[in-house]
Formats: sequence, C-alpha cells, structure tokens
Amino acid sequence: MRPKKKILPLLESVTITDAGSEGQSIAKLNDYVLFVKNAVPGDVVDVQITRKKSNYREGTAVLIRQPSEKRAIPECEHFGTCGGCKWQNMKYEWQLFYKQKHVHDCFTRLAKVEFPEIQKILPSEKIFFYRNKLEYTFSNKKWLTYEEISGNEEMDRSALGFHIPKMFDKVLDINKCFLQAEPSNSIRLEIKKYALENKLSFFDLRQQQGLLRNIIIRTTSTNELMLILSVFEETEEVHQLLNHISEKFPEITSLQYVINAKRNDTISDLEIKVFKGKDHITEKMEDLKFKIGPKSFYQTNSEQAYFLYKTARDFAQLTGDEVVYDLYTGTGTIANFIAKKAKKVIGIEYVDAAIVDAKDNSRENNISNTLFFAGDMKDVLNDDFISEHGIPDVIITDPPRVGMHEDVTKKILQIGAKKIVYVSCNPATQARDIALLDEKYKVAKVQPVDMFPQTHHVENVVLLELRTV
Repeated sequence: MRPKKKILPLLESVTITDAGSEGQSIAKLNDYVLFVKNAVPGDVVDVQITRKKSNYREGTAVLIRQPSEKRAIPECEHFGTCGGCKWQNMKYEWQLFYKQKHVHDCFTRLAKVEFPEIQKILPSEKIFFYRNKLEYTFSNKKWLTYEEISGNEEMDRSALGFHIPKMFDKVLDINKCFLQAEPSNSIRLEIKKYALENKLSFFDLRQQQGLLRNIIIRTTSTNELMLILSVFEETEEVHQLLNHISEKFPEITSLQYVINAKRNDTISDLEIKVFKGKDHITEKMEDLKFKIGPKSFYQTNSEQAYFLYKTARDFAQLTGDEVVYDLYTGTGTIANFIAKKAKKVIGIEYVDAAIVDAKDNSRENNISNTLFFAGDMKDVLNDDFISEHGIPDVIITDPPRVGMHEDVTKKILQIGAKKIVYVSCNPATQARDIALLDEKYKVAKVQPVDMFPQTHHVENVVLLELRTV
C-alpha cells in the first residue's frame, strides 16, 4: 500500500516581514523561517504550508486578512499562474526598495567586506512592455486553470504561451503578456488562430511529435522586428503559415524559421533559415549600431542596458591610454561601447557565435582597437595570453549568474589591474567573488540597476580599486 500523504498545516494570520531573493516573501516564526508565495511584505495572511524542513517552511498565501500598503493590483490576468512577474502584486517603489536591500544584504552577509554607501538604484522608465525578446512555446497539453477544470466543458488543449514552473510539458496559454510591446501579442494570437483554423499540430513534449514548437519575437528601438518560427519538420504548411504572417504583419523585417527535431528546444546549434527580409535586426546605442542575429545575446531591456553600460564606462574612468580586458564579452556590446575611450579592448567569450557577432559589430561601427577571442575563460586568460596582449589597466567582467570560476578570480588577483568593473545579474555570486578579490581590491562604488521590473532580479555594477600598500 502507498503511504498516506501527510497533511500539512494551515497557518492563520501570519505577518509577512520581508521579501526573499527568489520572488517569495518571508515571515519569521518561532523556530523557523517561512517562505510564502503570493504575498508582499506587510500583508497579514493565512498560509497553506506546502513543504516542511527542519529550519524552514514553504507555503502559499490563500487568504489575505489584512493587505499591505505595499500591495498593488496585478495588471496581468495570468499573474499567480504564470511563473514570471512575481512582484506584480507589489508597488514599483517598493520593488526598487527590496532590490536595493538585496544588494546591501549580499554585501553585508556574503561578501563581508567594507563598502561605501550603495548608490540609489536606477529605476526603469518602463515598468511594463520593456522586453525586446520573448519566446513562446506550443503545446497540446494546455495547463488548465481551476476555473477551466470546474467548468466541466470539453475544451481545446492547444496552447501557445509559457511553461508552467516545474512542469516541463505543461504550457499556460497566454491571452495578453505585459512584457513586450505590440505587435508581440497580436503576432502570437494570430499564429495560434491560423494554426487552429488550419489544423496544424502543436508539439507534444513527451511523445516528441507535432509540427509547431516555438516562436521567438525580437524587437529594437529602431522599429525593426524579428520573428523566428521553430518547427519539427519542413512542410508546405509551414511555408503557408509564414506567408500568412508576412502578409498580416508587414512590419516584420526579419522572418526566419528553424527545423528542430531534437528532444530539447535550443536552437543555438541549428541552422536558421531566412524566409523573408534580413537575417538580423539592428539596435542603436548612442552613435553605435549593434547587429542582432537570431542567436545573438543582447540585454533584454534595451533602454536600461544603456544605463548599465554607461555606468560601467563611467566607473572605468578611461582616458584613452588604457588596455582594457572585457571578460565574458558576449557579443562585444560593452567592449564596443567603451572602445572610443580606450587604447585597446580585448574581449573574451566562451561562445564562438557570439565572438563572430562581436567582430561584426566592431566592423560595422568602424572600431579598429578591439580584439575578440573565443574559449573557456580559465583556459584563455593565461600568462602567454597576457604577455601577448599586455597587462590590462582595467578589467571589466560580466559573468553569467553563477559568477566567475575560482581560477579566473585567482588569475585576476595575479594580474593586478588598477581597476575592476564587475557587472553582475546576480549580486549573491558577485558578493562571493568580491570576497575573494578583497585580498587586493577595495570596493569603491556600488550601483544597482533595475533591468527587470515586476521581478526580483536586479543588475549590479561594482567598481573595485587596487589597494595601495
């Protein structure tokens, strides 16, 4: 016999005291910490416990007994079901407050180093419709809401939307998303409408069958628009769908598609075919143009990306005589952005395709003082490489969320550049790395930047200066 599932308790009138790092809120009870979904600091709520551990619990707010003054009414009808925008129920000024607090907590509790007063977080002018890239997934296993299940009506299970958290084969069908401006929603809805009317099959992730898999929509501030359709196989039906979308949305400047018969949705290793228009779109920043292909990385909030890179450039305080190493350079956006103010910029990145984009972007902007190299950072950044390209005066590093490899941190300490500008999308791993760099460097400036309103994510730029003996 199966053991009976243990019934977890319902806690009444719990006061939420803080915001957590993963979009959950926090209550502190007698002998444990409680992480709560769907609540904001200041709420008094009833919490259904969903997970019980020795020193913490997890739960969901099921009744708001007393709403917090920090609470906001979510704009999106999908809030609470969709895994994104977890802070839509919190007023924006309080989102900024807790993001700044998170940076402070990371430096206090994790880095445990001396640091100056953290500069006021740079807010995003747009708090909705700010993303330049979204990916939607087709599925024949639409996630049913409680209302849909209770309706007892037979319904179509086709969905085009976002994966439900921790449910790899379930997709929430999206009516309107508040992350990307029009015509993003209209394009998605038209594709779904056409697919249903023409009986095109939606992909089944478990069975690995079905025609339509994903769409990616990318936009720029220059009013260019890219649509990439991912399908299981190339058929005449696919071409007819692409033709229909091209006619319906003439503003699409780059219409592409990809054949993906793999078991995963990644397209970075696949050939992307141009159906109509250009093979790229172009973004502008100051007097620079950045070519963005279907596989290119570019910060997903274009307007805030400018303030992020400007902060990094300001922190570097370049005079035109410096050799700069740009570690984890991606498509060379920061490297090209600062190149005019440096003697030479050396960019290093793991992904070969990104380095191709970086070189293209230098060429497109007539920048001749950049060099880019592909490879694993801990292997490329060695003594021979430094001997060939020169000891950097400034190191700019913008690693992925996991932070820098310990070997890279040790090499940076060995190099001893006068300044390090550390750009991070994860203040926790940034703080961990800065604790190691504290051996030779002091924290001179800290500037958080809000790139992702309605979420708990925050970018942070730190200036580190070499200690004087």
